[in-house]
Amino acid sequence: MNVDEKTIRDRSTDAVFERGQNYRDEGRIQRLDRFDNLVTAAVRGSNLYDVTVEFGGRSLDTQCTCPYDGGGDCKHVVAVLLDIAANPPQDESEAIETVLEDVSADDLRGFVRDALAGHAELREQFLARFGDDHKSVEEYREEIAQLFEQHADPGVYDAIDFSRFFEIAKQYRNRDRYLAAATVYRAVFEEVDEKYNWVDGAYDHYARTIQTAIEGYADCILATDPTPEEFDTYAGVLEARATSEPPINSDQFWRELDNLEDRYNK
Repeated sequence: MNVDEKTIRDRSTDAVFERGQNYRDEGRIQRLDRFDNLVTAAVRGSNLYDVTVEFGGRSLDTQCTCPYDGGGDCKHVVAVLLDIAANPPQDESEAIETVLEDVSADDLRGFVRDALAGHAELREQFLARFGDDHKSVEEYREEIAQLFEQHADPGVYDAIDFSRFFEIAKQYRNRDRYLAAATVYRAVFEEVDEKYNWVDGAYDHYARTIQTAIEGYADCILATDPTPEEFDTYAGVLEARATSEPPINSDQFWRELDNLEDRYNK
């Protein structure tokens, strides 16, 4: 888990780096845990924000639930990276692996059942990874709509965290269940686009969310090697959003529809 100050500086602006340094010095990191190559943390700003840092060889993937829309990493991520560089966290996966070797199948099954019973989001991820069924676009959209309703005051000023939906889609893709993953991505970009007139802040966050969902949808559709008739149906989903009212994000959907058609015809 190699990261140094120079790398962190290169990933952020000078002003953001300084703020992140101050955040760490002020003790704003409330929690920081490591499991294998994934670090999760909570950083206190105007709200409590969740930060994830994933190390993959020479790559470094960071995410934060704050509404930062500038260039590079935000100050919360910088604070966490600086803490990792100064005090590399202990890898808890090693202890887990040791214990797993001695746990019986029945005890492990009982623990999983208890954990799933108390955590709805964990159940979703479990089913996405091991189950055969999946929710419909409408069911996922209803869950996303509820998030907007919870954050509306009366408009939505902060960045809603949609990461659990992207994690579910990732689980499906890992199992080559591309249409199930496409269902999740479609629900995200349709409902976020539908609720865009509620947004009154963190605009870049929602634009990136739509972009990520569209790209994931396109990748999954192409991975199914669709017939021309099937492709027209899937592409029609993007065209429907591009022509919907109000046309706030229509350019984004038209652009990605053109990209999808170019990729399919190559």
